[in-house]
Amino acid sequence: MPDASLAAIWIKTSHGGPMDPVTETRLIAGRGVDGSADANGKRQVTLLAREAWDRVMAQLGADVDPAARRANLLVTGVELAGTTGRTLRVGPCRIRIQGETAPCGLMDKALPGLREALLPDWGAGAYGEVLDDGDISIGEQVAWED
Repeated sequence: MPDASLAAIWIKTSHGGPMDPVTETRLIAGRGVDGSADANGKRQVTLLAREAWDRVMAQLGADVDPAARRANLLVTGVELAGTTGRTLRVGPCRIRIQGETAPCGLMDKALPGLREALLPDWGAGAYGEVLDDGDISIGEQVAWED
């Protein structure tokens, strides 16, 4: 299996607004993704596993860009299901997983049936709390600390 890495980064600058792709960003401890509309609280950053997205796309016979999921970080090579309380290192930063991300109604606007297809096995990803300030970029190594 290839090394786990950060495959994509998106920033949502307004609630319900578009997900803007970037190649790098700053994570801020206790806040989340710099410039994101969803900073603060327990849901400071959202993560999606590429492999889970690909499974859902195969199940639906579709090929929708993972940006449609509206997560901040797309990771590859790590399983997010059942990881509440674990700490994921993304480059120089640590993210404590707080729980499973529930897919919202916007998923069915991207592809009918997508919301329901994302429900099992944390298909919609996870959300977490940023523990360290730091700059991250696409290609960073990703690894579980515990």
